[in-house]
Amino acid sequence: MTLFKTTVGRRTFMKSSVMAGGGMMLGFSWLASCKSSTEELLKMPDEWFKINGYLKIGNNGVTTIMSPNPEIGQNVKTSMPMIVAEELDIDWKNVIVEQAPLDVSIFKRQIAGGSQAIRQSWEPLRMAGATARQMLKEAAAKAWNVPTSEITTEAGVLHHKTSGKSAGYGEMASEAATIPVPKEVKLKEIKDFKIIGTSRKNVDAKKIVTGQPLFGLDYYKEGMLIAMIVHPPAFGLQLKSYDDIEVKSMPGIKDVFKINVYNDDFEKGGLDTITFNDLVVIVGNTTWEVMNAKKKIKTEWEPIKTSKEKKSMWGNTQEIVTPAGMESSERQSEMMRSFATTSKNTVRKDGDPESTFMKAATILERSYTAPYLAHNTLEPMNFFAHVTDEKAALVGPIQTPEVMEKSVSARLGMPLEKIDIQMTRMGGGFGRRLYGHFLIEAAVISQKLKSPVKLIYTREDDMTCGIYRPAYYAMYRAALDENKKLIAFHVKCGGMQDSPLSANRFPAGSVDNYLAEEFILPSNVSTGAFRAPGSNFIAGAEQSFIDELAESMGKDPIDFRLEMLERAKTNPVGKDNDYDADRYAGVLKMVKEKSEWGKDTPGVHRGIAAYFCHNSYVAQVLDIEMKDKKPVIKKVTAAVDCGIVVNPLAATNLCEGGIIDGIGHSMYSAITIKDGVPEQSNFNSYHLIRMNEAPESIDVHFVENQINPTGLGEPLNPPVVGALANALYKATGKRYYNQPFAEEQKIIG
Repeated sequence: MTLFKTTVGRRTFMKSSVMAGGGMMLGFSWLASCKSSTEELLKMPDEWFKINGYLKIGNNGVTTIMSPNPEIGQNVKTSMPMIVAEELDIDWKNVIVEQAPLDVSIFKRQIAGGSQAIRQSWEPLRMAGATARQMLKEAAAKAWNVPTSEITTEAGVLHHKTSGKSAGYGEMASEAATIPVPKEVKLKEIKDFKIIGTSRKNVDAKKIVTGQPLFGLDYYKEGMLIAMIVHPPAFGLQLKSYDDIEVKSMPGIKDVFKINVYNDDFEKGGLDTITFNDLVVIVGNTTWEVMNAKKKIKTEWEPIKTSKEKKSMWGNTQEIVTPAGMESSERQSEMMRSFATTSKNTVRKDGDPESTFMKAATILERSYTAPYLAHNTLEPMNFFAHVTDEKAALVGPIQTPEVMEKSVSARLGMPLEKIDIQMTRMGGGFGRRLYGHFLIEAAVISQKLKSPVKLIYTREDDMTCGIYRPAYYAMYRAALDENKKLIAFHVKCGGMQDSPLSANRFPAGSVDNYLAEEFILPSNVSTGAFRAPGSNFIAGAEQSFIDELAESMGKDPIDFRLEMLERAKTNPVGKDNDYDADRYAGVLKMVKEKSEWGKDTPGVHRGIAAYFCHNSYVAQVLDIEMKDKKPVIKKVTAAVDCGIVVNPLAATNLCEGGIIDGIGHSMYSAITIKDGVPEQSNFNSYHLIRMNEAPESIDVHFVENQINPTGLGEPLNPPVVGALANALYKATGKRYYNQPFAEEQKIIG
């Protein structure tokens, strides 16, 4: 077993007293917690429901584990409690899971983003369970007057084999609550895991399929009003005036007024991104009545002026420029191509790439583009707010509750202790709900109305008002000598308000002469994180280029990648390479074996790609057949190294979703802007992947190791774009450089 000192968190343990009705309550400031409550198994006293962030064991042994992080479909609400339950050594069938509220005094990093939930909580969650288990053992030892070292546990039962005594956790819970928190605890050996590494069904599955209220749009409070916002019709415009006379007389309409989402002196944080600040709000009794009123209101808009503002980004203050003008995707593409040719902003340079390119026998150069993408969560943006002088009660789907708590506090002028954010399950996030301006909007509306209100975005609101995945451009060059040996590699990329470059990732470290450059262009089209930020574009571009490079060198694409990784492993170039070449090569070797790479099947065309991001390694082989001149994706084989897999069933589901998501967006989806106006406003014009366009089968394989878990929500998305492009080339004889691929080559009807 591994000894784990609890001293780091001893001051943040919240020591409990014996609970009414018996039981144990133990809290930690950085972990998922437990408390008992269930109508079917156990009736608990009211006191148990009023305390958040505690590991509770009822007097009958039933345990409720509260999951602290927002749930957006990544299944942390199941996986995080599994980690606690493993070290507690409780029978999973006696575990009940609930969503914890936001409480920064108890939990840390209550955020859904960056594929970090399991990775960052792995040791704290294990310590939570192990500490409670140790205290239960000490309570049993005291009761039976035997050494603690002689007490063992199994599935929620304490045993003393010598005397033959045993007791359920519930019998010792009250006594355990009086035991001092141990200075150190022993964690289980990985080989002894009984819950971690086994497949457990989603704890909310029954509620989801039976339509029970879980999501923000389900939330209802007696007396609440419905609010909707009238946004400018184009980027680059702002509100000038509005006429609400007709609207105010419509059935069910309670009020129409203007709000400023953020005041002029508001200091924005990194996630206080918003497209339009001055908004018209319509409030009424029902969604239908407000939607009808929204169609009737008369508004006048005027052009914005170029502005600058300071924004605190992860401890650094940046100046953000928002240019005036009505932008268009076509013009933005021209600007990105121009910058790729003229700009000089070196991020990494190894050797002498400039002179090496000058003496090269062959130079391969290719460019890649991707459009804006809308997140298009199934559940549009919404939030409930009830702001009074005493409290701001906020309920809804948000990926960053602890960040937005500070923003809403500052905007409302209320201290943090008066802000109460309750998290609902989210009908999709993908990065869109990192930015909580809609939460702020709901709070400001409620404060003005002095009434409970639910703000709801329509699909058109959500799709046409940002916040989008940036439009990107990348240019790759490779220099070969007369023997077709790779002697230099150059990447230059950028985008609208963001660069997708990760200069220290592969192939950095594998080429003697390497140059990475980037550029960022300002825009008034609001952008932000999208599932696997930056990587969702650059991985596909890079892996497409490497595939074409391997072909020009006459090499098998997997063997070529393995050769480069062998160089990075045995004789790496530079010191800042941020990937493990051995693990990277490992997933390539696994996918080569599992997909039976090299086995020719008539009519099947295969593409390979591999990528490292969010601390995980993924390699994929995608198989395509052409039917009626259209591609049919028969199979995707994926090899994944994400360390220990907590819940294989959930992990596989997450991988499958990431693969389908990556294929769909790169193949079909795009937001294009013309004179500031998004040309796509709903699913009739924005093509999300359909069931018949998804892979017919997906085969996921995990590398088995004892490395602590790493990211999984995002790493499957980026490489499949390259695998798709490379398979399409094999199937059609054409290379795919511009997303969406279906539009570029007109391969769909």
